[in-house]
Amino acid sequence: MNWPEQVAIIGAGYMGRGIAEVLALAGTECVLADVSAERAADGAAGLFSDAARHEEDGLIPAGSLAALRRRVRSAASVEDAVARAEYVVEAVYEDGATKTDVLGRIERSVSPATVISTNTSAISVRALSQALDDRTRFLGAHWFNPPQFVPGVELIACQETSVATINAVDTFLAQAGKWPARVTDSPGFVGNRLQYALFQEAAALVEEGIADANTVDLIVRTTFGFRLPFFGPFAIADMAGLDVYRGAYRVLTESYPDRFQPPEMLGALVDQGRLGAKTGSGFVIRSADEAASLAARRDRQYVALARLVESTQDAGAATGN
Repeated sequence: MNWPEQVAIIGAGYMGRGIAEVLALAGTECVLADVSAERAADGAAGLFSDAARHEEDGLIPAGSLAALRRRVRSAASVEDAVARAEYVVEAVYEDGATKTDVLGRIERSVSPATVISTNTSAISVRALSQALDDRTRFLGAHWFNPPQFVPGVELIACQETSVATINAVDTFLAQAGKWPARVTDSPGFVGNRLQYALFQEAAALVEEGIADANTVDLIVRTTFGFRLPFFGPFAIADMAGLDVYRGAYRVLTESYPDRFQPPEMLGALVDQGRLGAKTGSGFVIRSADEAASLAARRDRQYVALARLVESTQDAGAATGN
């Protein structure tokens, strides 16, 4: 698949029309379809309404709405939408039977060279691939809400997905301004497995009376969550000290043995004397120079983010009330 001249997005709800906005602004003609022509037309109208607000707020370049009106249209049916498409995004309701039915309709109506992706949030891509005869051109491409502005997209191949297929979609999405990341097919993939693990503990804290929901949100935003735009959990652990992490795990394991057990990989690194930044070696840090550079960059980024948060949030949002 080269740069596709036409993309079909099946499912004209918020995610589908957000994906269409991104791809159309990148220069591709997009066709929206839904369960009816009316729903598809409503989706296109919603896209234009969203884009008008985005342009007014300075979130997308001036002239974007006009470009979107030229490049986005709705179709009367799934079959009409995909007939000339070189790439199809299935973005319908998160239900296996519904997705399977739509994927089968898509395959029966496209050319043999058309690449098909599913925007499933958690359903096995392997399971959904059973709806297709040619699985070499099928993969998962999981966008995150709001798709217009969250840069990451998880790419998930099934066993039969060809290297050419995933390479082509990776390149296309990167050129459209996204940050694709390839992950293995597993329930929830990476993003939602982590997100729901956090929510599970957040809900437990509220249910146990440790803190209310506003306080939990405030602590997440202003402590460890404050680091997450710049660093993932392994880099954060390296900077904190892996021996510190193992010590904290001892306390958590004693209190919540059913929920917390120290990962074997953590203990192995500590036993080897690889404690992260303090020793110049850990999960992702490989040298003392790298650790020093990381710390300096961390400090600059945290100060910049603090100033941004202060300048953009009102008093109620800043305090969590």
